[in-house]
Amino acid sequence: MSTVNTVAAVSEAVRRQHTAYVTPEGAAWLASASAFPRSVAALWSARPTAPSVLPCGTAFDVVNVPALFGRRLLEQLWSAGPGSGPVAVHRGRVLLLVAPGTAQRLPSLLAWEEWADRVPPLLCHGAGDAVTVPPLYGPADGRTGGDAASRWVVAPDTRAPWLPGPDVLLWACVRAARSTAPGAGEAVPALVSAPGTA
Repeated sequence: MSTVNTVAAVSEAVRRQHTAYVTPEGAAWLASASAFPRSVAALWSARPTAPSVLPCGTAFDVVNVPALFGRRLLEQLWSAGPGSGPVAVHRGRVLLLVAPGTAQRLPSLLAWEEWADRVPPLLCHGAGDAVTVPPLYGPADGRTGGDAASRWVVAPDTRAPWLPGPDVLLWACVRAARSTAPGAGEAVPALVSAPGTA
């Protein structure tokens, strides 16, 4: 089996492991981002197919990227790195839920990289910001409602998901940018491993 086929098979196997809908543990983690998690949980009980607005900076930050670059970024995170935390698509943009503090550090780290000009502008949401996250459930599970433009790609499924930090995203961005550049076969530095995977 060629390297390309192996990577494709591994990527497909990893994608199948992730649920498209939030588990109760994942919902508890998402709600913990709010100052009023019980109110958020009550709202979700009443309207599980409606998107929600959650604050950033405590449970997670969000790196918001254009869809095409987001797909390349996820491919790099899963094929050459430790994977991603929860990931959503909302209104044509990919939202990566990342470790708190990443929104502040990532732009300055990218500015030092020679490939930064090939990375599209990233919207980094941290402390003081809020983002719209997809519904807990969508129409595919038989419920009514839901917005096809807002869905989970990798839904939260635990109370303590692993979230990539700025170092992991920096190298994933560099690798994604270099993968589309002329002469893309050049060696690229390996990503930092997730805790406990090295």
